[in-house]
Amino acid sequence: MEKLRFKDLNISSEIQRAVEDMGFEEATPIQSLAIPHILEGKDVTGQAQTGTGKTAAFGIPILEMVDPSERELQAVILCPTRELAIQVAEELKKLSTYLKRVNVLPIYGGQPIERQIKALRKGVQIIIGTPGRVMDHMRRGTIEMGHVKVLVLDEADEMLDMGFREDIEFVLDYIPDQRQILLFSATMSPDILYITRRYQDDPEFLKVVPKELTVPETEQVYFEVKEKMKLDVLSRLLDINDFKLSLVFCNTKRRVDKLVSHLQIRGYAADGLHGDMSQRQRDSVMSKFRSGNIEILVATDVAARGIDVENVEAVFNYDVPNDDEYYVHRIGRTGRAGKTGIAFTFVSGKEVYQLRDIMRYTKTKIEQQQIPSASDVQEIKTSNFLERIKRIINNEKLDKEVHMVEKMMEEDYSSVETAAALLRIVMEKSGNNTTQNAEEFGDTGAGVGQVRFFINIGRKDKAKARDIIKAIADKTGLSSSSIGKIDVFDKFSFVEVPESSANDVISSMRGARIKGRSVNMEPANKRS
Repeated sequence: MEKLRFKDLNISSEIQRAVEDMGFEEATPIQSLAIPHILEGKDVTGQAQTGTGKTAAFGIPILEMVDPSERELQAVILCPTRELAIQVAEELKKLSTYLKRVNVLPIYGGQPIERQIKALRKGVQIIIGTPGRVMDHMRRGTIEMGHVKVLVLDEADEMLDMGFREDIEFVLDYIPDQRQILLFSATMSPDILYITRRYQDDPEFLKVVPKELTVPETEQVYFEVKEKMKLDVLSRLLDINDFKLSLVFCNTKRRVDKLVSHLQIRGYAADGLHGDMSQRQRDSVMSKFRSGNIEILVATDVAARGIDVENVEAVFNYDVPNDDEYYVHRIGRTGRAGKTGIAFTFVSGKEVYQLRDIMRYTKTKIEQQQIPSASDVQEIKTSNFLERIKRIINNEKLDKEVHMVEKMMEEDYSSVETAAALLRIVMEKSGNNTTQNAEEFGDTGAGVGQVRFFINIGRKDKAKARDIIKAIADKTGLSSSSIGKIDVFDKFSFVEVPESSANDVISSMRGARIKGRSVNMEPANKRS
C-alpha cells in the first residue's frame, strides 16, 4: 500500500512535532493501516514483522487517547522481554516529548520492585511491562486496572512461545469490559487466534506482507561509536578511502543541515538534500553530485527517494534508519552495475538492538569493525600517497621532471633532498602532513599533538570549562573527549585541541558566542 505522511493522519500538533524530531517523515504501512482504526476506538489485530514501525502504530494513538489530567493507569503494553519493554518505553517517551504530564514507565523483572512501586505511586498513565512483573504488581495491589482504556499485546507470538499465556490471560481477565485490545504479532498461530476470539470485539485484521528483499552485493560493516564521535569517525573514513562519490544518510532534516555545515567547515565538498528544499534546490544539488562537484551528499530517506547515480562508492548510515526497509534502500544505492560498494553504519548506544532487527530482517550478517585511530588515518593516507608515486614512476613519462631535478643537483642539492622537499609541499597541500598544523600555528605551549588557543572570556564572564567545551563541540562536531586541557582565568581562558582539528576549530569559532558574549579565539603564545 502507499505510505501516508504523518500530517495526513489525524494526530495532534504536539505529536507531529515529536515525530518530525525523531525523523519519521512518512508512516510505514502498518502505521498507515493501524493508526486510523485505533483512533476510532476499534480493536486491532496486526500481523507485521519486527522493525516495521509497530511501536509508533499503537503508541501514537495511545498518547492521543490518554488524559494527562488523570493520574490513574490508562494504558498497558505487554512485551515478551525487558529489552523490548525498555525500547518501547523510550520510543513512547520521545513521542510524548511535547505532551505535558504524560508519564510512561517500563516495569520488568531484574529491576528492584520497590523502585517501580515508588514510581507507580507518583501516578503513571502508561506502563510497558513483561507479563510476569505486571501480574506481580497486580497481586500486590500496586497496579490498579480499573481505569485502563487500552491494552496492547506486542509481539504476542513471542510471549506465547515463552510460556506467558496464563500470565497474559490473568492480566486480560482483570481489565474493564469497556476497553480496547490491540494485538501485534509476526505470525497468526491458532493460539493467537484463540486470544483474538476470546478477548477482542470484532477486531480489524491488518496484515503487512514483508516485501521480497534483494539485499545488494555490498560489503556491510558497522562501528559502535558515541554520538559525539560520529563526525570524527566519518571524517577518518572519508580521508582513508578517498571516495569519489558517497552518500550519507541522517534521520532528520536538522541533522542533515548540521552535518553538511560541519563537513564544509572541515573542507569537504558536501551538500544536503531534504524535504524542506524546493524542487529547484534539489535539482541543483543533484546536478552537482552527478557531475562530481559535490563528493558527499547528505540526505534524509524520503528526499533521497529516486536517486539513481552511478559510481556511488560508499553509503554511510550516520543514523541507524527508523525503518528496516530504509536500510535496504540506502545500501542499494552503492555497488551497482556489477561494481563493488561498501555500506558503513554508525551505531550509538541502544541502537545496537535496531541493528540486530535489521540483520534479522535482511537475513544478513553485518560485521563490526574497529574505529580507525587518527594515527591509522595518517599511516594509510601516507601509504596510499607513496603507492601513487610508485604508479607514476612505473607507468608515466617523467623526462621533463627529471630534467628539473638534475638542474637542482647542479646547484649542489641531492635528488633525495629535492624529492623530500617536493613531498613536503605536496603533502601539506593535500593535508597528509602530520606536522602541518604544528608548524602553521608555531609553538603555542600545548601538549604533544595539540594546539593551544587563547579565548577572551573567563570567570568574570561566568564562563566555565564546560561552556567552552560545549561551544567548540557544537560548532565543530569535535567530541568533548578530544578537547584537551582547559585553563579558565578571570578575563581569559586557554584550551587545547588536536592538531588535526585546529584549523577547523579556529575557522568555525569565528563569531561564536559563549555565555551570550561574542568571543575571539587565536593561537596562544609559548608558555613563559
